[in-house]
Amino acid sequence: MWVLIVLLVIILIIAFKTIRIVKQSEVYIIERLGKFYKMADAGLTIIVPFFDHVRSVVSLKQQTMDIPPQGVITKDNVTITIDTVVFYKVTDPAKAVYEIQSLKKGIEYLAITTIRDIVGKMDLDSTFSSRDAINDKLRVLLDEATDQWGCKIDRVEIKDITPPADIRDAMEKQMNAERNKRALILQAEGERQSAITLAEGKKEAAILEAEADRESRIRRAAGEAEAIKKVAEAKAEEVHMVYDAIMRAKPDEKLVQLKSLETLKEVANGEANKVFIPFEATNTLSSLGAAAEMFKNDKKRPKRSQIVEENNDDHGNGVTIEE
Repeated sequence: MWVLIVLLVIILIIAFKTIRIVKQSEVYIIERLGKFYKMADAGLTIIVPFFDHVRSVVSLKQQTMDIPPQGVITKDNVTITIDTVVFYKVTDPAKAVYEIQSLKKGIEYLAITTIRDIVGKMDLDSTFSSRDAINDKLRVLLDEATDQWGCKIDRVEIKDITPPADIRDAMEKQMNAERNKRALILQAEGERQSAITLAEGKKEAAILEAEADRESRIRRAAGEAEAIKKVAEAKAEEVHMVYDAIMRAKPDEKLVQLKSLETLKEVANGEANKVFIPFEATNTLSSLGAAAEMFKNDKKRPKRSQIVEENNDDHGNGVTIEE
């Protein structure tokens, strides 16, 4: 009975030493008699007890390492504190175990020295404005240095850059002055834009007012021209009507001459100094002059009764005058 129990315990110990289960994203580094034997991937692995030994369990996941904040002196002799984080992944587990004593310590020390070398060549303002450039340089240099350790550096990020207190106060004052400057510039730009807008508005208003005045004058002149045209057409129509009426009455030459004289009378009563008499009216005037002379001669000529009386007084005899 006791023998069976002892055999069972020995079997369980041998099974525990022989059968190993490797988890996903992990690799076992197995040594046989103190020498590298193989890498066991995920799954069931059988090793020989008392001969094989699991040297290390290496994770193949992407890992992060927080670099402690480091004091770095910039090119312009300002001491700043930089906090950095590194993202890396093991690509060759055997090298990661056998090529370096401690992979994490190696990456940490290498990152610290690389940061000091890069930032030491830059001034303070460049360190704040060139974080992406610093990150890229750190990643490239660390990746090249850790390649022999079976490690790949995926990313390097600077979490924080902390300057000294006095430098921080000076930077805050400078930032406030810059903000005030930008505010004043924006205010002046706004006032200038407002003045330009007002001037353009006044200009547009003046142009519209001038155009409205011009349009009003054009329409007024067009109305006056249309009124003059209507009056002229009315006068012409009146003349045509009078002419048609005269033509229907069939006037003779004497009536025309008399109407001409009446017209001359109205013209003579005007304010003009000169009167133009048509040639046709001169015949009428000459006829009227001859008639006037005849009337005057008739007035100067003695009457028949007077001649008879005078002859009777002188000679005592009557004289008969026949017509």
